Amino acid sequence: MIDTEDEDRTRTRSEEPADDIYAENGSVRADFLALVGAAIADRDILFLRQHVARLHESELGDLLEAIQPEQRLALVRLLGADFDLTALTEVDEAIRLEIVEQMPNEQIAAAIGELDSDDAVYILEDLDKDDREEILAQLPFTERVRLRRALDYPEQSAGRRMQTEFVAVPPFWTVGQTIDYMREEDELPESFTQIFVIDPTFKLLGIVDLDRILRTKRQVRIESIMRETNYPIPAEMDQEEAAQIFEQYDLLSAAVVDDNGRLVGVLTIDDVVDVIQEEAEEDFMRLGGVGDEELSDSLAETSRSRVPWLAVNLVTAFLAASVIGIFDATIEKIVALAVLMPIVAGMGGNAGSQTMTVTVRALATRSIDIHNAARIIRREAGVGLLNGVLFGLLIGLVAGLWFQDANIGGIIAVAMLINMIAAALAGIMIPLVLDRIGADPAVSSAVFVTAVTDVIGFFAFLGLATWWFAAV
Repeated sequence: MIDTEDEDRTRTRSEEPADDIYAENGSVRADFLALVGAAIADRDILFLRQHVARLHESELGDLLEAIQPEQRLALVRLLGADFDLTALTEVDEAIRLEIVEQMPNEQIAAAIGELDSDDAVYILEDLDKDDREEILAQLPFTERVRLRRALDYPEQSAGRRMQTEFVAVPPFWTVGQTIDYMREEDELPESFTQIFVIDPTFKLLGIVDLDRILRTKRQVRIESIMRETNYPIPAEMDQEEAAQIFEQYDLLSAAVVDDNGRLVGVLTIDDVVDVIQEEAEEDFMRLGGVGDEELSDSLAETSRSRVPWLAVNLVTAFLAASVIGIFDATIEKIVALAVLMPIVAGMGGNAGSQTMTVTVRALATRSIDIHNAARIIRREAGVGLLNGVLFGLLIGLVAGLWFQDANIGGIIAVAMLINMIAAALAGIMIPLVLDRIGADPAVSSAVFVTAVTDVIGFFAFLGLATWWFAAV
């Protein structure tokens, strides 16, 4: 027998509006989270279908990330076939795997069949090989072949990101035939802006924009209104390079072709926006030495991802400490040096980080190359010189007045100048060299730039002080 109080609570919760699930700061509303949590606990499927299943995939993804791990799995089970698997493309990889590992392969296969091919590949690529094959085996033959072909392309390639659903017609068709085909064919993509023109071997000949189709008489042949595809994207091209083509030529979609120029898919702007965001986040995280870390990672995984570069940083810190050790006698005599030397190293480190950040971003966007590298190096050296003079004079004046010693002020001013120039050169040269030898400058530049500025900063300041006070 159902408790009357439970019925009233369910009815009240189901009547709650949930038009906007976000608070002013962009996070999911606390009251909405509480309602969802209560509905999950009470197994209130009616509320979940009315207010959760209807959410946009990105909103559902944010909700999945905001609720507790045990609630995620319960929510997916309660929604069953009403759960939109596309939402898993909007969450961290760890959460995605946590959910799909608990879902029966039959349910995943049924949901995969309703997804666009690019979203389906995004979910399938992280599954175990056996589970992936079992899911693919349950799909219709044509769809199975398309997904397997996309999964055969390298990770983070255009082929992995492309959508295999597209509209392609032969050049001898008329506009009228093409329009009738689009009206009658059931297997077309849900939305598209271009029609591709292909020969019998599927080799790409050109494209026609939909607006051109609508403005042309029915009897006109497609070949007379098609235009050349100037920017086809090879399926094995890195997704970041493909995104740069979209940015450079202001594309909304682009044909993806194989090594023989045959049309195999289409890359759309919504996927490219995701790529741009992912690559920007990846570069930002790697600059901090945390790699592909995600908020949903466990304590052990987070610690493991940070240890390697902290260990390298420890080695470089000992190198900087050894430089200080060389001048320990001078530091014992002049205590002011111990007080002031972190300033020189710290300012150099910050200046080097500024230059390094600009350089790594320029390398990522291919804004810097062999033709303009020398000019940019000269510019950064000039910036280092200018800032070195400015802050050298400023810190020299402050230090001289602080310790009532013009010698200290002059020494730190010159050391600051030297380290700021060194920081500027290290900030641009180290990423360039790492990129040249095939290493990822976003991952490894920071540690080496910091090491250079620390070593040169300490050596310049303490070396000048030792030489000057010995001379006088």
